[in-house]
Amino acid sequence: MILKAFKEKSNRKYVNTLLDKRQATVNNDKIKTVAVLLNANEFHEFEVFRVYFKELGLMSPKHKIIAFTLDNKLEHNKWNVHFSPKDFGWKGKIKNHDLEAFINEPYDMLICFFKNEVLQLNLMTAASKANFKVGISAVDERLYDLIIDVELRDINIFKQELKKYLNILNKL
Repeated sequence: MILKAFKEKSNRKYVNTLLDKRQATVNNDKIKTVAVLLNANEFHEFEVFRVYFKELGLMSPKHKIIAFTLDNKLEHNKWNVHFSPKDFGWKGKIKNHDLEAFINEPYDMLICFFKNEVLQLNLMTAASKANFKVGISAVDERLYDLIIDVELRDINIFKQELKKYLNILNKL
């Protein structure tokens, strides 16, 4: 138990270090590739995002949807990557190759669709090389370039607002 607390503290410190170093620079490039980071314990309708990408005209095969779960035995879909707390080590070290590839991929936009503060999700968001980060949780505003504060059940409102802001920012 004590080691778990120390491990969590070291990971929190790593996240804070990443956020302190972060330069919030948004370029004028159009969005072509999108990644979605979900908490499977809060929201599990993955297909909603795939349909939404098609509605926006984003057809890249590089889109990625990954989900965090506390239950390591969750059924894996063939097109989703799931991860759990066991995939993280000390000082922000990631033990999962798929997660490492996800973080290092320079997606045009990262959508973080989760409300509750979960250290591992914050670590993934902070470490991501995505150019434009969108979130729905205002717990730590340093994580995102754009925050659309809606409830998880209001996915349609989120989609409308995101499209509106992407058009305003000339990203679509």
